[in-house]
Amino acid sequence: MNKPTTLITDVQDAFPNSYVQAHEQFIRLLPSIALPRESHSFPLTAALSTETVWIGPPEADRVLVLISATHGVEGAVGAAVQHDFLAHLRTRPRLPPHTAILLVFALNPYGFAMSRRCDGDGIDLNRNFVDFKVPLPENPGYLQLMEAIYCPDPERRRRMLDEYRREHGEEAYEIAISGGQYADPHGPFFGGTGPGHGNRTIERIIDHYRLEGRHLAVVDVHSGLGPYGHGELICDHLPEDAGFKTAMQWYGPSAAAPATGESSSVRKEGLLDYRWHTLMQNRGCFVTLEFGTYPIQNLFDVVLNDHCIWKTGDPEAIRKSAAAMREHFCPADGYWRELVLLKARQVIRQALNGLNHE
Repeated sequence: MNKPTTLITDVQDAFPNSYVQAHEQFIRLLPSIALPRESHSFPLTAALSTETVWIGPPEADRVLVLISATHGVEGAVGAAVQHDFLAHLRTRPRLPPHTAILLVFALNPYGFAMSRRCDGDGIDLNRNFVDFKVPLPENPGYLQLMEAIYCPDPERRRRMLDEYRREHGEEAYEIAISGGQYADPHGPFFGGTGPGHGNRTIERIIDHYRLEGRHLAVVDVHSGLGPYGHGELICDHLPEDAGFKTAMQWYGPSAAAPATGESSSVRKEGLLDYRWHTLMQNRGCFVTLEFGTYPIQNLFDVVLNDHCIWKTGDPEAIRKSAAAMREHFCPADGYWRELVLLKARQVIRQALNGLNHE
């Protein structure tokens, strides 16, 4: 069968097959950018690191922050968006006045390398931004579902989950599983008992690039939730906050908020968003650019299977789980990948336009 063509002829080249390839692509493109830039590495191990690059004037008071791999396995999509943007800058090295770009590559490098959502300590970084000095949030629904979550029979597990969903409703079901839990270190969506590597790295990035007081447009690239090929801008600012109004002005009706029930996402604890909300206050907004793939039941299946399989330590089962995770969070379909790059280009343009009309 002939390989289908796409409108963006190099679309597949932008999507890496591994963390190693993505890292090499990112580093290799930087010298070709004919704009002022500063790079910095935040190592996790000798082989794994979060990389950053600041492109534009150091004193810029408006900054677009583009983040990949908050959920590690989703890094292939985020890295492709960053790769595509860098390739664009290479051929058209122009930014709006007083504006800089900060790319954060592989915020969770372990998860990216191992095809897992969590980091090496089992922490879901996007549930890790809570106040660890006070009692941690409780999720009684998760505790009720633990028997189902660890059930080794996928069909029986699904029946148990469906029973909970029928009894409690769809939103309560999704919150119970994915809203964030702080009681089961081996389980999915675990927020941790202290700041993880990515959390600490965000603090170092904020300090290193002196982001306090600047106008910020933060776009965190995710995948796996929502209709196939759809890029949803999830806005977790509260409706009464300035950031919510800013997101609606910049992105229009494509921005959807869990707080108003308009998003494919439910309310969640400990999001990375919340740290940036505190930082930017009324100077910009944070959005999650979420690219939909397969139905949410498939999302839960592959993630729950992954945690069960990693508990067994079976290398062959882990390899198969990694492949299933990669396909769910970054389908090999060229048309899906083309939609990702087209939407990401649009969102980046909207963010830059929004920053420069503040």
